[in-house]
Amino acid sequence: MNDDEFRRLRDFIYDYCGLHFDIESKYVLEKRLNKRLTHFHLGSFKDYYYHLRYSRDRDDELSVLIDLLTTNETYFFREDFQLKTFADEIIPELMQKKKGSGDRSIRIWSAGCSTGEEPYTLAMLLLQNPELRRWDVEIVGTDISKEVLVTAREGVYGKSSFRSTDDYFIQRYFTEHDGRLRISDNVKRLVTISHLNLLDASRVSLLGRMDAIFCRNVIIYFDQEAKRKVISTLHRQLLKGGFLLLGHSESLMNISTEFDLRHFTHDMVYQRPSGSLEVR
Repeated sequence: MNDDEFRRLRDFIYDYCGLHFDIESKYVLEKRLNKRLTHFHLGSFKDYYYHLRYSRDRDDELSVLIDLLTTNETYFFREDFQLKTFADEIIPELMQKKKGSGDRSIRIWSAGCSTGEEPYTLAMLLLQNPELRRWDVEIVGTDISKEVLVTAREGVYGKSSFRSTDDYFIQRYFTEHDGRLRISDNVKRLVTISHLNLLDASRVSLLGRMDAIFCRNVIIYFDQEAKRKVISTLHRQLLKGGFLLLGHSESLMNISTEFDLRHFTHDMVYQRPSGSLEVR
C-alpha cells in the first residue's frame, strides 16, 4: 500500500464511519485489507478503493470492511461498578421524576452494542426491579457491524461472555443450548437490535429520545472531530435530565461542555442538564 492509496482509503473510511487511522496505522490497515484484494483478485489497494466507491455490491463490502477494522470484545456485566450505579441510583431517580408527570416509560440505547451482551445485561438488571413490572421498558442495541448483530439477535453465547456473570443471573435468565447458553425470551422481549452508523445523524434521529445512553468504549476509535459529532448526536437524542454512560477510560474533556458530570456512590456519570425530565 503506497501513501496515496493509504490516504484514499483512510479518508474514505473516516468519512463513512469516523474510524481514524494515522500514518502509524498504515501497516495495520494494509494487513487487514490485503485479504480483500485476494478475495476480489484485485491488483492494488487503489482498485479496492474504487471497488468500495463504485461496485454494485459496495454496501455488502462496506459491512465486511467494518467487521475487519473494528474490535468487538465484550461480555455480560462489564464494568459492574457503573452498572450498579445505573440500577441502584439512576433508574430509581428517573422513575421518581417520571411519576410526577405520569410518564411510565424507560428508553435506553446501547450504542455500539456489539454481540449484544450489554443491552441484555441492562434488560436483566431492569427485570430485577419489581417496581418496573408495570412500566413500558425499551432497550435499543445498535452497532455498525452487521456480523456482530447476527449474534446479538440470536442471543446464544459461549463461556468467554460470562467472565463477570454471577451464577444467579445464569440460572435465572439462560438455558443450555448445544454446549452454550441462550438468553431467555423474557430478556429478549425488552431488547431491539438494529444496524446503525453513529455518524448518520438522520438515521440516529429515527430512534427517538432516550432516558439513558450507553456508549462505552466506542469513541476511543474516533479522532476529536468525529468524537464531537457523535457526542453532539447523543446529546440531541437524550431527553433533558437523561444520562450518558461512557467507558471507564473515556471522558468528554475537550470534546463537549453540554453535559454535567454527576457524582454517584460508585461512579461518575454525564447528564444532560435539566431541572426536570421532558415528557415525550
